[in-house]
Amino acid sequence: MRVRLREAALAAALLLLAACGSSRGTPRGVPGYDAGGGLQLSCVPFARARSGIQLAGDAWQWWDAAAGRYDRSGAPRPGSVLVFARTPRLPQGHLAVVSRVVSAREIRVDHANWAPGGSASRGRVARDQPVLDVSPRGDWSAVRVWYPPVRDYGRTVFPTHGFIHPVIRTAALRE
Repeated sequence: MRVRLREAALAAALLLLAACGSSRGTPRGVPGYDAGGGLQLSCVPFARARSGIQLAGDAWQWWDAAAGRYDRSGAPRPGSVLVFARTPRLPQGHLAVVSRVVSAREIRVDHANWAPGGSASRGRVARDQPVLDVSPRGDWSAVRVWYPPVRDYGRTVFPTHGFIHPVIRTAALRE
């Protein structure tokens, strides 16, 4: 029992350390998590409500589900949803809603549930959080995400599919 508890504590510490980045510090105006009054949210219902994009399924399924229904691209726009690919670290993928475009390589997003399992931040909403495009071609296919508990970017590079834009395609309207 003691060994398992020690292993669990070590695993939790490693998860937190995996999100640590450099010692750059907090950019001006970056808030942490909303208080939320104890409300637990996952990224899918949050993104659906915040963007108006009416898709169902796990986050990783949104990219294919949007084909033919919503415009998709590799360019961020305010209100668009950034779709994170399914990975061992993100088995259901992840969704984040673009709150603003800062530069060609930086956006700010609002998203829910960006925290390791079991942490006090799990299920909370983080608003206006920086996301960096670190892809070699500048196409937003690989990003690093701000992590409020450490007040820095995480070291993990996350693969993404791109952005779903909250404009219903004309072909989808005819169906």
